[in-house]
Amino acid sequence: MSQRLPAPSRPELEAAILGVMKAEPLFAVGEAEVRGVKMPAFVNAPGDLRFLLHLCEQHGDKTAVVYEDMRWSFAELGLHARMIAGGLRAAYGVKKGDVVAIAMRNYPEWMAAFLGITALGAVAAPMNAWWTPAELAYALKDCGARIVIADAQRAERLKDIRDALGLTLISRRDNVPFADMTLPALQAEALKADRTPAEIHPDDPFAIFYTSGSTGEAKGAILTHRGATTAILSYALVGAAIKASTGGEDGPYGFQPVMLFALPLFHCTASHAIFMVSIVAGRTMVMMRKWSPEAAVELVEREGVTSFTGVPTMSHELMLAARAAGKALPTLRDIGSGGAKRPPAHVAQLGETFPQAWTSSGYGLTETNAVGTYIGLEDYQKNPGAAGRPLPPLTQVKIAAEDGTELPRGETGEVWIKSPVVFAGYLNQPEATEKALRPGGWLRTGDLGVMDADGVLTIVDRIKDIIIRGGENISCLEVEAAISAHPKVREAAVFAVPDERMGEIVGAVVVTAPGAGLDQGELAEFLEPRLAGFKIPERWWLQSEPLPRGGTGKTDKRAIRARLLDA
Repeated sequence: MSQRLPAPSRPELEAAILGVMKAEPLFAVGEAEVRGVKMPAFVNAPGDLRFLLHLCEQHGDKTAVVYEDMRWSFAELGLHARMIAGGLRAAYGVKKGDVVAIAMRNYPEWMAAFLGITALGAVAAPMNAWWTPAELAYALKDCGARIVIADAQRAERLKDIRDALGLTLISRRDNVPFADMTLPALQAEALKADRTPAEIHPDDPFAIFYTSGSTGEAKGAILTHRGATTAILSYALVGAAIKASTGGEDGPYGFQPVMLFALPLFHCTASHAIFMVSIVAGRTMVMMRKWSPEAAVELVEREGVTSFTGVPTMSHELMLAARAAGKALPTLRDIGSGGAKRPPAHVAQLGETFPQAWTSSGYGLTETNAVGTYIGLEDYQKNPGAAGRPLPPLTQVKIAAEDGTELPRGETGEVWIKSPVVFAGYLNQPEATEKALRPGGWLRTGDLGVMDADGVLTIVDRIKDIIIRGGENISCLEVEAAISAHPKVREAAVFAVPDERMGEIVGAVVVTAPGAGLDQGELAEFLEPRLAGFKIPERWWLQSEPLPRGGTGKTDKRAIRARLLDA
């Protein structure tokens, strides 16, 4: 039976990180001023994300993307991206600072569009592929995008709102008759483009990623070139150190040359830690359009997949599917987790099923370009409930009191993060930005945590009123508002219900009007056009009695949740 590569001790890994930093000028750390705050930074880092296109050219004919019957080399990925950039400039005059939205499931064209948009100095705005027309309309209006690159299903959702928003619709293929242009036709326009490169500053925005917080509708997090480049290099440094300290023989930044890619690209874990890091590492991405554990087992075997990162639900289902099929999947060496906390019991189960593979996990936010803490190798086996140590070498994490004072080790407080990866603010939401970004470059995460004596972080609760269902953040306030719009509803409280498969699912207690005769089916049908499917409650409690309230008059959601779940 295959066994894991040997794991370095913590001192050995730290020594390897220092060794890589000393040997590779790209990882040299100095000081930079980031939006008025001096902090440690990679002083030799590329100034913007166009370096990814240069790396695509360097990797050349090596396979970059496998998607069903499509296979693109890195050179082809880079060429498609450059042609999209040229087409956007020639056909529509897209320039630095313009916002271009991407609304599609995972396709190789998503990657090419993303690289092409950012190469112009324009701003990519990925749309959640599960959003309803109303949710898409809100985000598109909020970010000011006038051009949307969409697949057929998302294009159909945009059909009735495009005129009101003044949208130009570019379809992935020619199966959208009402589109203004197809992506291949757009690329054909590239030869007419002015090829003068844009002047891009490291702190210019490159993307707006939407995230659901506690304030209701999704907030657009403004991410910068410096933030993304710092995140990519930080992950690459850890990969290089693991390679150096474990003797991994494949790939320039670690021992996992083939990545199974199932997370949606409109989330930072996928776009940053998988997609963009794969370009740096020259790593082949085996892309799934839609998650299926049985199909994942087949792909791991067929393509020789060595690494997989998904939400905890995915790795658990991959394990169950492999067991059911009697497959050992011996090529699999690394099983990462992001987007949500992996149940500690899963770590041991994965180790038993895949004894040759190391499991790992990370904690980060959209607002930090998916960077925060990391835990893997022996550390994770010994402490599977932890979020890990700050990702080296630039991430600073502290446990803070309400006024920002750092608390002693062992005390619970809010997790604050400082690094060049931190976002520039929320689009069109100055109050939310001011609340999140604190003096000195610190970000308030809204998560409660504790740091042990060895500097290992554990997340214990949330301050912000959100549910994380299979890696998707859901605002309780948004769901409550949608439910309360029903004429037979007097009030509602939404909260997280533990779930073995998804981690958490949406629960709702609804106070109905007397004699309303409201049932769960009617509520779900009412919500269907208003909320993406993953936001609609899966557990309902209907009652006529008012909800309990605390001393301030607010709904006592903790008491409600405890009472209902205990019952």
